[in-house]
Formats: sequence, structure tokens, C-alpha cells
Amino acid sequence: MSLEVRNDTDQNQYSLVEDGTVIGLAAYEIDGDAIHFVHTEVDPEHRGGGHASILVEHALDDVRANSDRRVVAGCSYVAAWLDRHPDHQDLLTR
Repeated sequence: MSLEVRNDTDQNQYSLVEDGTVIGLAAYEIDGDAIHFVHTEVDPEHRGGGHASILVEHALDDVRANSDRRVVAGCSYVAAWLDRHPDHQDLLTR
């Protein structure tokens, strides 16, 4: 099994790809200096394996490394993930 997270800017989403197939996504909207995460989902057959957490962590790491945008956690999963990972909460107030 090979997992990859990529930023599909044309679709405004980070995609979690396993062996060439998209199995999850974290959709976002750009608004000036903010990136609003609005929805996260993983295909039902891949749930429960930590895939959503991998997806969100890589997406937030990409935001940190490649932009000065602040994160707005409009998605309940992203908000809960950030609550559990204080080392990423600085992204909320950039």
C-alpha cells in the first residue's frame, strides 16, 4: 500500500491517494490570506485506519511550508484534529 497526499488546486482539495486511487479528500476554499477547510471525507472502506488524520496532518503541513495563509477550520473533523494537536494551532492565527 502506497499513500500520497497531494494538493489538487484545480479542485480545491487535498487528496489522499492509495495506489493511484483517491480514497479521501479535504476540501478547502481560499479567501485572501485564509484557507478555509470546509469538508473532509474518507471512503467508507478505508475509515478507521487513521487515514483522515494522515490527510489533515499532511494538508496542514503543506499550508505551513508553502504559504502564509491562516487556517480556518470550518470542517468539524479539522477543528477536532487541531484541538488534539496543539503543535499545529499556530496555523489558526497566522
